[in-house]
Amino acid sequence: MTPDTITQAFTHPAGFRFARWGRPIVPVVFGVEDATLAVVKGAIEAVVTLAGHKMAETDPELGANLMVFFFRDWTELPQVPNLDRLVPDLAPLCARLAAEGAHHYRLFRFDDQGAIRACFTFLCMGGALADLPAEDLALSEAARMILLWGPDAPAFLARTAGVTVLSPDVAALIRAAYDPILPTFSPDPIQALRLAARISLRA
Repeated sequence: MTPDTITQAFTHPAGFRFARWGRPIVPVVFGVEDATLAVVKGAIEAVVTLAGHKMAETDPELGANLMVFFFRDWTELPQVPNLDRLVPDLAPLCARLAAEGAHHYRLFRFDDQGAIRACFTFLCMGGALADLPAEDLALSEAARMILLWGPDAPAFLARTAGVTVLSPDVAALIRAAYDPILPTFSPDPIQALRLAARISLRA
């Protein structure tokens, strides 16, 4: 990946913003059966391992800091006890997303250093999402939560010998992004040059 491509991957409407997790990830998944739960947690563990990051049994501040919600209709979320304490203005947010026909929404929280400290992922299982195999959806969502990607991030998944895997570019970028020498947060596009250099060294 070129520095320009990497810059684009982390450019948001307000400008360049790179962030990775600054603490071990503690996932919890709601709204799925046990078989699907194992698939989702397995995908998260695989991406965390790829990054060279850590998982834990509990987060001292939040208990769980990666929450993934599967549901059929946006009206279900405001009925989840205490969720409005974690997600401000939950009811109007869900009403807006329903009106837009949105299938997913992701909300990050950050620590004092700008690193990711929590992520809330909401997946409304209708339309296009309902047609995706559970393995593909889980792997895509795991990749999306590991970094603060911009809206023009590269395609997350690829097909190899009939099997869905992470895109080689995305996998390489995730590995480079978790180099312990790099900062967990940067608003400076020079971060893209650092990432590109590390990807080249590992190629």
